[in-house]
Amino acid sequence: MSGRFPILYIAEANPEDAVLSSGLLAYLVEAMPNADFTVVGSRASAPLFADTPRLRKLIVLEKETRLDWLGLWNQVRSTRWGLIIDLRGSALSGKLKRQKRAVRGADEPGLHAVEQAARVLHLDEVPAPWLFVSEETQAAADALIPAGSDPLLVVAPGVEWMGKHWPAERYAVVSAPLLGPGGPLTGGRLAVVGSAEDRDDLSTIRLAVNRGVMIPLAGKLTPLQAVAVLRRAALYIGPDSLWTHLATAAGAPVVALFGPSEDAQRGPWGGVVVRGPRTVDEFRKIDPRLNQAIQHMNDLPADRVLKAARKLLAARAAAADT
Repeated sequence: MSGRFPILYIAEANPEDAVLSSGLLAYLVEAMPNADFTVVGSRASAPLFADTPRLRKLIVLEKETRLDWLGLWNQVRSTRWGLIIDLRGSALSGKLKRQKRAVRGADEPGLHAVEQAARVLHLDEVPAPWLFVSEETQAAADALIPAGSDPLLVVAPGVEWMGKHWPAERYAVVSAPLLGPGGPLTGGRLAVVGSAEDRDDLSTIRLAVNRGVMIPLAGKLTPLQAVAVLRRAALYIGPDSLWTHLATAAGAPVVALFGPSEDAQRGPWGGVVVRGPRTVDEFRKIDPRLNQAIQHMNDLPADRVLKAARKLLAARAAAADT
Protein backbone atom coordinates (compact mmCIF):
# COMPACT_ATOMS: atom_id res chain seq x y z
CA MET A 1 0.00 0.00 0.00
CA SER A 2 3.12 2.23 0.01
CA GLY A 3 2.17 3.86 3.30
CA ARG A 4 -1.24 4.95 2.04
CA PHE A 5 -4.55 4.56 3.86
CA PRO A 6 -6.41 1.51 2.44
CA ILE A 7 -10.18 1.83 2.03
CA LEU A 8 -12.45 -1.04 1.03
CA TYR A 9 -15.70 0.16 -0.54
CA ILE A 10 -18.38 -2.52 -1.04
CA ALA A 11 -20.94 -1.05 -3.43
CA GLU A 12 -24.49 -2.21 -4.00
CA ALA A 13 -25.10 -4.85 -6.65
CA ASN A 14 -27.92 -2.87 -8.24
CA PRO A 15 -26.33 -0.18 -10.46
CA GLU A 16 -29.05 2.40 -9.74
CA ASP A 17 -28.49 2.00 -6.01
CA ALA A 18 -24.74 2.21 -6.55
CA VAL A 19 -25.09 5.51 -8.42
CA LEU A 20 -27.41 6.99 -5.80
CA SER A 21 -24.83 6.35 -3.06
CA SER A 22 -21.78 7.17 -5.22
CA GLY A 23 -21.35 10.57 -3.57
CA LEU A 24 -20.08 8.73 -0.51
CA LEU A 25 -17.06 7.37 -2.39
CA ALA A 26 -16.51 10.72 -4.13
CA TYR A 27 -16.50 12.41 -0.73
CA LEU A 28 -13.81 10.04 0.53
CA VAL A 29 -11.68 10.56 -2.58
CA GLU A 30 -11.69 14.31 -2.02
CA ALA A 31 -11.49 14.27 1.80
CA MET A 32 -8.71 11.67 2.07
CA PRO A 33 -5.99 12.39 -0.51
CA ASN A 34 -3.70 9.82 1.13
CA ALA A 35 -6.16 6.97 0.62
CA ASP A 36 -6.13 4.13 -1.90
CA PHE A 37 -9.39 2.42 -2.83
CA THR A 38 -10.43 -1.15 -3.45
CA VAL A 39 -13.98 -1.25 -4.79
CA VAL A 40 -16.25 -4.30 -4.85
CA GLY A 41 -19.31 -4.35 -7.07
CA SER A 42 -21.45 -6.62 -9.20
CA ARG A 43 -20.94 -7.12 -12.92
CA ALA A 44 -23.40 -4.25 -13.41
CA SER A 45 -22.20 -1.86 -10.70
CA ALA A 46 -18.43 -2.37 -10.58
CA PRO A 47 -17.71 -0.71 -13.98
CA LEU A 48 -19.26 2.52 -12.67
CA PHE A 49 -16.20 2.95 -10.43
CA ALA A 50 -13.50 2.01 -12.95
CA ASP A 51 -12.19 5.60 -13.24
CA THR A 52 -12.06 6.34 -9.50
CA PRO A 53 -8.84 8.20 -8.62
CA ARG A 54 -6.25 6.14 -6.74
CA LEU A 55 -8.17 2.95 -7.46
CA ARG A 56 -5.96 0.08 -6.41
CA LYS A 57 -8.26 -2.76 -7.38
CA LEU A 58 -11.76 -3.24 -8.80
CA ILE A 59 -13.34 -6.55 -7.80
CA VAL A 60 -16.41 -8.02 -9.47
CA LEU A 61 -18.55 -10.16 -7.18
CA GLU A 62 -20.26 -12.24 -9.86
CA LYS A 63 -23.16 -13.43 -7.75
CA GLU A 64 -23.80 -13.60 -4.03
CA THR A 65 -23.45 -17.30 -3.37
CA ARG A 66 -21.39 -18.58 -0.47
CA LEU A 67 -18.65 -19.55 -2.94
CA ASP A 68 -18.54 -16.04 -4.40
CA TRP A 69 -18.24 -14.45 -0.96
CA LEU A 70 -15.46 -16.92 -0.12
CA GLY A 71 -13.62 -15.84 -3.25
CA LEU A 72 -13.96 -12.22 -2.21
CA TRP A 73 -12.73 -13.07 1.29
CA ASN A 74 -9.57 -14.60 -0.16
CA GLN A 75 -8.87 -11.39 -2.09
CA VAL A 76 -9.28 -8.94 0.78
CA ARG A 77 -8.53 -10.79 4.03
CA SER A 78 -4.76 -10.22 4.05
CA THR A 79 -5.07 -6.40 4.26
CA ARG A 80 -5.58 -4.48 7.45
CA TRP A 81 -8.03 -1.90 6.16
CA GLY A 82 -8.02 1.65 7.40
CA LEU A 83 -11.72 1.94 6.64
CA ILE A 84 -14.39 -0.40 5.29
CA ILE A 85 -17.57 1.04 3.80
CA ASP A 86 -20.11 -1.74 3.39
CA LEU A 87 -23.24 -0.69 1.53
CA ARG A 88 -24.54 -4.27 1.36
CA GLY A 89 -24.46 -4.87 5.10
CA SER A 90 -22.53 -8.08 4.59
CA ALA A 91 -21.23 -10.39 7.30
CA LEU A 92 -17.87 -10.52 5.52
CA SER A 93 -16.89 -6.94 6.30
CA GLY A 94 -17.30 -7.56 10.02
CA LYS A 95 -14.70 -10.32 9.94
CA LEU A 96 -11.97 -8.38 8.16
CA LYS A 97 -9.06 -6.68 9.89
CA ARG A 98 -9.70 -2.95 9.99
CA GLN A 99 -9.44 0.25 11.99
CA LYS A 100 -12.97 1.43 11.26
CA ARG A 101 -16.04 -0.01 9.61
CA ALA A 102 -19.21 1.75 8.44
CA VAL A 103 -22.19 -0.37 7.40
CA ARG A 104 -25.44 0.66 5.81
CA GLY A 105 -28.33 -0.45 7.97
CA ALA A 106 -32.05 -0.51 7.39
CA ASP A 107 -33.36 2.43 5.40
CA GLU A 108 -35.42 5.03 7.19
CA PRO A 109 -38.90 5.32 5.61
CA GLY A 110 -39.41 8.48 3.61
CA LEU A 111 -35.72 9.41 3.45
CA HIS A 112 -34.12 9.83 0.04
CA ALA A 113 -31.60 7.16 -0.95
CA VAL A 114 -28.84 9.77 -1.26
CA GLU A 115 -29.48 10.89 2.30
CA GLN A 116 -29.54 7.28 3.46
CA ALA A 117 -26.05 6.83 2.03
CA ALA A 118 -24.74 9.95 3.79
CA ARG A 119 -25.86 8.53 7.11
CA VAL A 120 -23.44 5.64 6.73
CA LEU A 121 -20.65 8.08 7.60
CA HIS A 122 -22.86 10.39 9.70
CA LEU A 123 -22.12 13.29 7.36
CA ASP A 124 -23.72 16.65 8.12
CA GLU A 125 -23.70 17.67 4.45
CA VAL A 126 -25.15 15.20 1.98
CA PRO A 127 -22.76 14.52 -0.92
CA ALA A 128 -24.51 14.45 -4.29
CA PRO A 129 -24.08 11.39 -6.52
CA TRP A 130 -20.86 11.64 -8.51
CA LEU A 131 -19.01 9.27 -10.82
CA PHE A 132 -15.44 9.94 -11.87
CA VAL A 133 -14.56 9.97 -15.57
CA SER A 134 -10.99 9.61 -16.81
CA GLU A 135 -9.51 11.61 -19.67
CA GLU A 136 -9.52 8.44 -21.77
CA THR A 137 -13.21 7.78 -21.13
CA GLN A 138 -14.08 11.39 -21.89
CA ALA A 139 -12.08 11.31 -25.12
CA ALA A 140 -13.79 8.09 -26.24
CA ALA A 141 -17.20 9.67 -25.67
CA ASP A 142 -16.25 12.98 -27.28
CA ALA A 143 -15.12 11.14 -30.41
CA LEU A 144 -18.72 10.05 -31.01
CA ILE A 145 -20.13 13.58 -30.85
CA PRO A 146 -19.72 15.65 -34.03
CA ALA A 147 -18.09 19.05 -33.76
CA GLY A 148 -20.52 21.92 -33.38
CA SER A 149 -23.08 19.86 -31.45
CA ASP A 150 -23.33 22.21 -28.48
CA PRO A 151 -25.65 23.01 -26.84
CA LEU A 152 -26.38 19.35 -26.36
CA LEU A 153 -29.78 18.01 -25.33
CA VAL A 154 -29.55 14.40 -24.12
CA VAL A 155 -32.49 12.03 -23.71
CA ALA A 156 -32.63 8.40 -22.59
CA PRO A 157 -36.05 6.88 -23.30
CA GLY A 158 -35.24 3.30 -22.32
CA VAL A 159 -36.48 1.60 -19.15
CA GLU A 160 -36.41 -1.94 -17.77
CA TRP A 161 -40.17 -2.03 -17.18
CA MET A 162 -42.71 -0.68 -19.63
CA GLY A 163 -44.73 0.84 -16.80
CA LYS A 164 -42.08 3.59 -16.55
CA HIS A 165 -41.80 4.08 -20.31
CA TRP A 166 -42.76 7.47 -21.73
CA PRO A 167 -43.76 7.33 -25.43
CA ALA A 168 -40.62 7.85 -27.49
CA GLU A 169 -42.19 10.24 -29.98
CA ARG A 170 -42.89 12.71 -27.16
CA TYR A 171 -39.15 13.25 -26.70
CA ALA A 172 -39.10 14.55 -30.26
CA VAL A 173 -42.13 16.76 -29.53
CA VAL A 174 -40.28 18.29 -26.57
CA SER A 175 -36.89 18.61 -28.25
CA ALA A 176 -38.11 20.42 -31.37
CA PRO A 177 -39.02 23.74 -29.68
CA LEU A 178 -35.98 23.56 -27.41
CA LEU A 179 -33.51 23.12 -30.27
CA GLY A 180 -35.40 25.02 -32.96
CA PRO A 181 -35.31 28.73 -33.86
CA GLY A 182 -35.89 30.91 -30.83
CA GLY A 183 -35.56 27.97 -28.42
CA PRO A 184 -33.22 28.02 -25.41
CA LEU A 185 -30.95 25.44 -27.08
CA THR A 186 -31.16 26.82 -30.63
CA GLY A 187 -28.66 25.29 -33.02
CA GLY A 188 -27.82 22.36 -30.77
CA ARG A 189 -28.14 18.62 -31.27
CA LEU A 190 -30.19 15.82 -29.72
CA ALA A 191 -28.19 12.88 -28.35
CA VAL A 192 -30.05 9.68 -27.50
CA VAL A 193 -28.28 7.41 -25.01
CA GLY A 194 -29.26 4.04 -23.59
CA SER A 195 -28.68 0.34 -24.09
CA ALA A 196 -28.81 -1.69 -27.28
CA GLU A 197 -32.33 -2.75 -26.30
CA ASP A 198 -33.47 0.87 -26.65
CA ARG A 199 -32.89 1.07 -30.40
CA ASP A 200 -36.60 0.88 -31.21
CA ASP A 201 -37.09 4.08 -29.23
CA LEU A 202 -34.08 5.55 -30.97
CA SER A 203 -35.61 4.76 -34.37
CA THR A 204 -38.94 6.30 -33.36
CA ILE A 205 -37.24 9.53 -32.31
CA ARG A 206 -35.07 9.59 -35.45
CA LEU A 207 -38.17 9.49 -37.65
CA ALA A 208 -39.75 12.37 -35.73
CA VAL A 209 -36.88 14.91 -35.64
CA ASN A 210 -35.27 16.97 -38.36
CA ARG A 211 -32.55 15.21 -40.28
CA GLY A 212 -29.07 15.96 -38.97
CA VAL A 213 -30.23 17.00 -35.50
CA MET A 214 -29.97 13.61 -33.83
CA ILE A 215 -26.84 11.83 -32.54
CA PRO A 216 -27.78 8.15 -32.07
CA LEU A 217 -25.71 6.75 -29.19
CA ALA A 218 -27.98 4.04 -27.75
CA GLY A 219 -25.99 0.83 -27.50
CA LYS A 220 -22.71 2.57 -28.34
CA LEU A 221 -21.61 3.72 -24.88
CA THR A 222 -20.55 2.11 -21.66
CA PRO A 223 -22.29 3.62 -18.63
CA LEU A 224 -19.17 5.66 -17.81
CA GLN A 225 -18.94 6.89 -21.40
CA ALA A 226 -22.58 7.91 -21.07
CA VAL A 227 -21.60 9.91 -18.00
CA ALA A 228 -18.90 11.57 -20.12
CA VAL A 229 -21.50 12.54 -22.73
CA LEU A 230 -23.82 13.79 -20.00
CA ARG A 231 -21.05 16.01 -18.62
CA ARG A 232 -21.50 18.00 -21.83
CA ALA A 233 -25.29 18.14 -21.66
CA ALA A 234 -27.05 21.50 -21.47
CA LEU A 235 -30.13 19.50 -20.46
CA TYR A 236 -31.10 15.88 -19.86
CA ILE A 237 -34.63 14.44 -20.04
CA GLY A 238 -35.48 10.87 -19.13
CA PRO A 239 -37.70 8.54 -17.07
CA ASP A 240 -37.02 6.77 -13.79
CA SER A 241 -34.03 4.74 -14.96
CA LEU A 242 -30.31 4.11 -14.54
CA TRP A 243 -29.59 6.69 -17.25
CA THR A 244 -31.34 9.42 -15.29
CA HIS A 245 -29.26 8.62 -12.21
CA LEU A 246 -26.13 8.66 -14.40
CA ALA A 247 -27.14 12.13 -15.60
CA THR A 248 -27.39 13.27 -11.99
CA ALA A 249 -23.98 11.76 -11.21
CA ALA A 250 -22.57 13.63 -14.22
CA GLY A 251 -23.79 16.95 -12.86
CA ALA A 252 -26.17 17.52 -15.79
CA PRO A 253 -29.37 19.60 -15.45
CA VAL A 254 -32.02 16.89 -15.15
CA VAL A 255 -35.73 16.77 -15.91
CA ALA A 256 -36.96 13.35 -14.78
CA LEU A 257 -40.31 11.84 -15.75
CA PHE A 258 -41.99 9.88 -12.97
CA GLY A 259 -45.24 7.98 -12.68
CA PRO A 260 -45.53 4.62 -10.90
CA SER A 261 -42.45 5.13 -8.70
CA GLU A 262 -41.59 7.22 -5.66
CA ASP A 263 -39.51 10.25 -6.58
CA ALA A 264 -39.26 11.33 -2.93
CA GLN A 265 -36.98 8.35 -2.25
CA ARG A 266 -35.37 7.79 -5.64
CA GLY A 267 -35.82 10.91 -7.71
CA PRO A 268 -32.86 12.72 -9.32
CA TRP A 269 -30.91 14.42 -6.55
CA GLY A 270 -31.03 18.15 -7.26
CA GLY A 271 -33.03 17.61 -10.44
CA VAL A 272 -36.58 18.44 -11.47
CA VAL A 273 -39.32 15.81 -11.34
CA VAL A 274 -42.36 15.97 -13.62
CA ARG A 275 -45.34 13.75 -12.89
CA GLY A 276 -48.63 13.06 -14.57
CA PRO A 277 -51.96 13.49 -12.77
CA ARG A 278 -51.80 10.24 -10.76
CA THR A 279 -49.99 9.45 -7.52
CA VAL A 280 -48.14 6.20 -6.90
CA ASP A 281 -51.00 5.04 -4.68
CA GLU A 282 -53.41 5.57 -7.57
CA PHE A 283 -51.19 3.48 -9.84
CA ARG A 284 -51.19 0.73 -7.21
CA LYS A 285 -54.96 0.50 -7.33
CA ILE A 286 -54.76 -0.92 -10.84
CA ASP A 287 -51.29 -2.48 -10.57
CA PRO A 288 -50.74 -3.51 -6.91
CA ARG A 289 -47.20 -4.83 -7.40
CA LEU A 290 -46.22 -2.27 -10.03
CA ASN A 291 -45.06 -4.95 -12.41
CA GLN A 292 -47.80 -5.41 -14.98
CA ALA A 293 -47.35 -4.74 -18.70
CA ILE A 294 -49.22 -1.45 -18.59
CA GLN A 295 -48.00 1.82 -20.10
CA HIS A 296 -48.65 3.92 -17.02
CA MET A 297 -46.79 6.97 -18.30
CA ASN A 298 -49.12 7.75 -21.22
CA ASP A 299 -50.99 10.32 -19.14
CA LEU A 300 -47.94 12.60 -18.79
CA PRO A 301 -48.36 15.22 -21.56
CA ALA A 302 -45.42 16.55 -23.55
CA ASP A 303 -46.32 20.18 -22.87
CA ARG A 304 -45.86 19.65 -19.11
CA VAL A 305 -42.36 18.29 -19.71
CA LEU A 306 -41.53 21.11 -22.13
CA LYS A 307 -42.65 23.70 -19.59
CA ALA A 308 -40.43 22.16 -16.90
CA ALA A 309 -37.46 22.04 -19.29
CA ARG A 310 -37.86 25.69 -20.28
CA LYS A 311 -38.18 26.73 -16.63
CA LEU A 312 -35.04 24.85 -15.62
CA LEU A 313 -33.00 26.27 -18.50
CA ALA A 314 -34.22 29.79 -17.75
CA ALA A 315 -33.29 29.44 -14.08
CA ARG A 316 -29.80 28.22 -14.97
CA ALA A 317 -29.34 31.06 -17.46
CA ALA A 318 -30.40 33.59 -14.85
CA ALA A 319 -28.03 32.08 -12.29
CA ALA A 320 -25.16 32.24 -14.80
CA ASP A 321 -25.81 35.97 -15.34
CA THR A 322 -25.58 36.83 -11.64
